[in-house]
Amino acid sequence: MELGLTDRVAIITGPAKGMGAAITRSFAAEGAKLALIGRDVAAIEPVAKEVKAAGAQAIVISCDLTRPEQCDKAADETKKAFGRIDILVNVAGGSGPVGKTGAETTPEEFDEIVTLNMNGCFHTMRSVTPVMIAQKYGKIVNVGGTFGMRGRAGRMAYSASKWGLRGITKSFALEVGQHNINVNCVAPGMVDGPRFRDKVCADMAKRLNITVEEAMERHAADYALKRVTLDQDVANACLFLASDVSRQITGVDLPVDGGWAML
Repeated sequence: MELGLTDRVAIITGPAKGMGAAITRSFAAEGAKLALIGRDVAAIEPVAKEVKAAGAQAIVISCDLTRPEQCDKAADETKKAFGRIDILVNVAGGSGPVGKTGAETTPEEFDEIVTLNMNGCFHTMRSVTPVMIAQKYGKIVNVGGTFGMRGRAGRMAYSASKWGLRGITKSFALEVGQHNINVNCVAPGMVDGPRFRDKVCADMAKRLNITVEEAMERHAADYALKRVTLDQDVANACLFLASDVSRQITGVDLPVDGGWAML
């Protein structure tokens, strides 16, 4: 199926590693022109170099997503470089405290993860929508999480931030749909990688006195498909929602979790 992403201009936040890197490679492979933004430019450069070596057009822009003026600047630089902004994929985010109850979570920990996971997406969305409205075209994909659909004990702050992101997504979708702009949310479950293994599984292993591998198996056992999500699974969902194949889909939460949040 032709996704129609060739020469589309996509801003991707958090592109340096994990899901972000997989999404970056996938959009590059589909022929999109990329603006890769984040605070740690040095960490982004390797993936930018990789996709450019494969023939993609990509620029790297320094941007602290919690600073609205920097997000405005990143949008301006992208439009100056490529002439338009067709797609925004908000991947950047954090996990917050793991294994802490709500009562144990400090106000500082709560504020930090909510600011990153909610404000960061709001700022970039606010920065690109005027361009998308003017050109009567746009696709915004926010990467949320299934803990923002069902909640999770021991992950209150993270869960709150992802529930909030769903509200931002749905409200924007209602407001900009008349301008031919789709706004959706991809909600990964547990995604295999260093953060999942070294933080989430390690925390479970410590609490239950089991190995990290056994903790991974317990997580997988919760899902209908009995397997943990991979970075590429999330990337594929983002490609779909950023393409014209999904032209009539907006305001939705798409779980990519092997069957947990909606079952």
